[in-house]
Amino acid sequence: MQGCPDVSTTPVPAPTDAGEPASPNRDAAVLDNPAWHALRGPHARFARSHGVALAYDPEVSPFVALPDGAAPAAFDDLAALVGPGVELGLTGPATDVPDTWEVLWAGDGVQMVASDVDAGPDEEAVVLGAADVPEMLDLVERTQPGPFRPRTVELGSYLGIRREGRLVAMAGERLRPPGWTEVSAVCTDADHRGQGFAARLVRAVVHRVRERGDEAILHATATNTGAIRLYERLGFELRRPVRFVVARTPEA
Repeated sequence: MQGCPDVSTTPVPAPTDAGEPASPNRDAAVLDNPAWHALRGPHARFARSHGVALAYDPEVSPFVALPDGAAPAAFDDLAALVGPGVELGLTGPATDVPDTWEVLWAGDGVQMVASDVDAGPDEEAVVLGAADVPEMLDLVERTQPGPFRPRTVELGSYLGIRREGRLVAMAGERLRPPGWTEVSAVCTDADHRGQGFAARLVRAVVHRVRERGDEAILHATATNTGAIRLYERLGFELRRPVRFVVARTPEA
């Protein structure tokens, strides 16, 4: 990044092939710090690093990560990595930010695992790619499911449902710690809600995740009780509470 010396854009370590099956000995401990383990594993090709800090390419995702047990000084590595006055998404052990950082939003959430989801393909769901990004960004802007950047679609498979050629619902894959894949960007246009599109797309995404050998997880804010009830009906179970923070690095 311009103005930030000693920032490496070389992934650590080499990326895992997107089609490589997960180990049968899936380790749930990586879910306590999913962004860190994703950036060190299957998403290493998107990683930037400085000291102990890791971050996604900003065109891909705003999430950054620190290792478990990192000292408070590790936030200096994060600030050096991304630069001054930059907005970041934090979870895992990296949510207790220094007083010199500006907290823009903080909230509690849940992490859920697809322990009993009856997953399967959906014949109406279409695979979304780079050509669909303008429509995807427009749908995200109108529905606000969470952060979505111009290259977020590269993180994994994204599926959508169209009506009269227009994208009205979508869901896809975001964080990918080894053995697991996060279902994310679940959203439906306001004029097409109540038709079961979200449930259908979540089942279809979980199906694709399992075909690759992973298991699905997802995150939701604790106040989004409607979505949590939907996920519980689909067969997701609560694994643990989580904390989300959106913060800005110091200007100086």
